[in-house]
Amino acid sequence: MKTATRTLIAGVGNIFLGDDGFGVEVVRALAAHRLPADVEAVDIGVRGVHLAYQLLDGYDTLILIDATARGGAPGTLYLIEAGTPGGIEPSGAVLDGHHMSPDAVLALLDTLCAGTGSTPPRRTLVVGCEPASLEEGVGLGPEVAAAVPEAVRWVLDLVHGGAPEASVPGSVPASVPGAATGPAGK
Repeated sequence: MKTATRTLIAGVGNIFLGDDGFGVEVVRALAAHRLPADVEAVDIGVRGVHLAYQLLDGYDTLILIDATARGGAPGTLYLIEAGTPGGIEPSGAVLDGHHMSPDAVLALLDTLCAGTGSTPPRRTLVVGCEPASLEEGVGLGPEVAAAVPEAVRWVLDLVHGGAPEASVPGSVPASVPGAATGPAGK
């Protein structure tokens, strides 16, 4: 097991279910940016089990990027920290390789770490986007597609040690990464 202050950015989602492909699209857009040497961005897609096993390699921080239905307007961005009120919490690990939510991945990771002596990431953040449609179809809807550049900026702010600030008029900035949850974008 490697130990360092490494960060894994994981874009999750199913590109064949409309806005569920948000995380994958954000990671693809991140490829145009230079990331620090200790930061790795990967397209996980629907391979939640693969993500859990990859995290055993030793990461200090995990940034999950995913479609996140929390009741806001489509395209609303959220910054959520695991373990905070309103955040995600590990729940029972459901081993369904095509439908593993972030909480199921974290539960599986906890189980794997207990069995291997590995350490899970110290911090897990989710940059989420309110979907408009999760119906079959390839491609993001217009509201979610418009949120991709802002989500990229948020992730870059996070990996460079800053807190994302919403640049969309009328939005609520996330002043402390992960400490607050709620709308912070479109």
